[in-house]
Amino acid sequence: MAEHFRMVVAVIGNVASVSLYAAPTVTFKRVIRKKSTEEFSCIPYIIGLLNCLLFTWYGLPVVSNKWENFPLVTVNGVGIVFELSYVLIYFWYSSAKQKVKVATTAIPVILVFCAIALVSAFNFPDHRHRKLLVGSVGLGVAVAMYASPLVAMKKVIQTKSVEFMPLPLSLCSFLASVLWLTYGLLIQDIFVAGPSLVGTPLSILQLVLHCKYWKRREMKEPINNKVELHKENMEKLDLEKGGLFETKDIEEKNVTILNNDINSKNMTM
Repeated sequence: MAEHFRMVVAVIGNVASVSLYAAPTVTFKRVIRKKSTEEFSCIPYIIGLLNCLLFTWYGLPVVSNKWENFPLVTVNGVGIVFELSYVLIYFWYSSAKQKVKVATTAIPVILVFCAIALVSAFNFPDHRHRKLLVGSVGLGVAVAMYASPLVAMKKVIQTKSVEFMPLPLSLCSFLASVLWLTYGLLIQDIFVAGPSLVGTPLSILQLVLHCKYWKRREMKEPINNKVELHKENMEKLDLEKGGLFETKDIEEKNVTILNNDINSKNMTM
């Protein structure tokens, strides 16, 4: 019964984690459409790639005892494909200066993984010591991966906008953290459960920020849209009547509309 429950948690954890890896596709569709990386950072995806490489290696029979950690291999193998794709897309659409930054970050990361894989495979005689080495490094990287959204959270607080912290990513992060924490406790593996001890409260904090700031953005956009629409209409009318209205008149009318909208919203609150 306990074994079946562990497998169910592992399968659901795999689904949640794959959803987490797939969540940034929305962001990268935007990057491809605009042909620009805007203010997005590539660092979380490079750290995510290293995390997936390490835990795929951790789950393979070279490090673990036979296939005891097979669920880690499947989910992190898929994660490698996603994270590598994101890094390559970011590199392609970034500026020359950003390309240098991506290369100088990604290449050392790949070299670190290769070094750990070689040392664990040839310098340690048994699975216990191999798991200790790879798991310890993987734990540190996973904590860094879960902590990397702190940069995005700081930006959300500063700008009072969740534009650069997508909600699907925060939701998937929360679900994956809770499920892998549960699975790690069930199999009594600190290297599996450890990262989620950090990831769970951080993902909860992200959701709190979404609840706090998403409505503010939603309220601002209609007001701004009305002002822009009125400005366009006034400009067209000005052209049709040979410059009847001055720019100053248009700005005063825009301010009046904006104030009326704000007052009406305050009255309804």
